[in-house]
Amino acid sequence: MGHSMNTYLKELRRQNKKALAVLIDPDKSGTDYLSRIADVINRSGIELIFFGGSLLTKYELDEHIKTLKSLTEAKIILFPGSSLQVTPEADALLFLSLISGRNPELLIGQHVIAAPLIRQFNLETISTGYMLVDGGRPTTASYISGSLPLPADKPDIAACTAMAGEMLGLNHIYLDAGSGAMNPVSADMVGAVRNAVDVPLIVGGGIRSVEEALRSARAGADVVVVGNAAEKDPQLLEDIALQLHALSAKTQA
Repeated sequence: MGHSMNTYLKELRRQNKKALAVLIDPDKSGTDYLSRIADVINRSGIELIFFGGSLLTKYELDEHIKTLKSLTEAKIILFPGSSLQVTPEADALLFLSLISGRNPELLIGQHVIAAPLIRQFNLETISTGYMLVDGGRPTTASYISGSLPLPADKPDIAACTAMAGEMLGLNHIYLDAGSGAMNPVSADMVGAVRNAVDVPLIVGGGIRSVEEALRSARAGADVVVVGNAAEKDPQLLEDIALQLHALSAKTQA
């Protein structure tokens, strides 16, 4: 998969390929769930696992990642909810700056605390402008971050926010309706952001069907993230992966 995750994501974008990332919340994932999901990941050729969440009530990050690594070849990228969620066991870390909000702690504060640790672990960082989008109900992410999400019906605000993030030198944009959102990020907003920036675009939150995943991918997402829905129906992951591979093949042709 190339020598670094940054290169891999750049290549996806350059070749107009689409990838599925499975978001695994350490709090919800016992060993049973991990082995079930690893089976689906291996069968479906899924290459990315995002690992983390807004809360960590059980500190078993290292064990969970070691377990996953023994079960699958997929790359494990930390999706940290705080500066505590850092471990050398992962392949890379989404270094998230919450550019949709105005909470300085999550724009730069936590990063200062985490940076020396990340450097010490020699962990690859994926610099990411993180944008929370209103998904129809308050999510853990918006509550924990103490920040308002972007209004769902304002693609222009999202586009300008992403543009500013790219100009600041952030190498990826992540549009997230939040875990358990009622509505995923709209195709209009994904499209507006895609037109505004050149960097790889990650979209997640509230995606519960193949159609919703495809809508995001067609609108311009390079990586589609599925979390909660996968816990309820691992088969859904396989279906989405299959369709995204087919979509990539079409755009390649």
